[in-house]
Amino acid sequence: MSKLKIGVQKSGRLSEKSLQLLKECGIKLDNNGERKLKTEARNFPVEVLFLRDDDIPQYVEQGVADIGILGENEVWEKNKNVRIVEKLGFANCKLSLAIPKDEHYTGLDWFNNKKVATSYPKILDKFFKEKKLNVEIEEIGGSVEIAPGIGLANAIFDIVSTGSTLLMNGLKEAEVVTKSEAVMIATRNMDGDKLAILDKLLFRMKAVRNSSEHKYILLNAPNESIDKIISVLPGMKSPTVLPLADQGWSSVHSVVKEDEFWEIIEKLRNHGAQGILVVPIEKMVL
Repeated sequence: MSKLKIGVQKSGRLSEKSLQLLKECGIKLDNNGERKLKTEARNFPVEVLFLRDDDIPQYVEQGVADIGILGENEVWEKNKNVRIVEKLGFANCKLSLAIPKDEHYTGLDWFNNKKVATSYPKILDKFFKEKKLNVEIEEIGGSVEIAPGIGLANAIFDIVSTGSTLLMNGLKEAEVVTKSEAVMIATRNMDGDKLAILDKLLFRMKAVRNSSEHKYILLNAPNESIDKIISVLPGMKSPTVLPLADQGWSSVHSVVKEDEFWEIIEKLRNHGAQGILVVPIEKMVL
């Protein structure tokens, strides 16, 4: 029987979230809590390969792994012949230009004829060429933040999450070049059996992601306010309305988006809703 080979980061910021996503998809891995080079699932036809994140695009291009989970920035930088099949909505970050904190930043022209240190030379080279700026790019493998302090470069280009690492190294964010998140990539030469497994896996992943972006809401409302409340709670199709034991009252059940939650709650209260209960959704199939 065919098995889908998944390349995931063996350590670092994406590793645990990738494995957690597979777990939430109901996939049980036989690693017994130990980090091996590869492990198989007990209840789904997949095999997980633990790889360096910057090696994943090459392995997927060559078909050693059928799919890979990694940061979109690594896909851009390695520029391999793979396809992005799904954006996964976690490990969000910025790729930014940063300069010494005492420098007066006047805009992108500040970088003209300067030297910038980075681990992402291809992304940066493309950016500056599009901006028609002459910038010397110094490629280094790690500890990018120290480059200006030791005189290696005038500025850096790197992943920025909170900005605390920049501050500790006497730097400040000057320009956001692009934003990245975790994605799933796939080889372009996958056979039909593996494509069918991938479709099943994507179905599960979308159900997990939909659940994290929505909340299940239950409330009690006077019958004369039901129409107004329904207009606030459209739900997936329409809210469920059930009569309560107390005459003149009903229970309304629906689903709301996480990012609209507080605004909707205020509107519900203004329309007379009471006993509002909000419950996390474990899985959501649309």
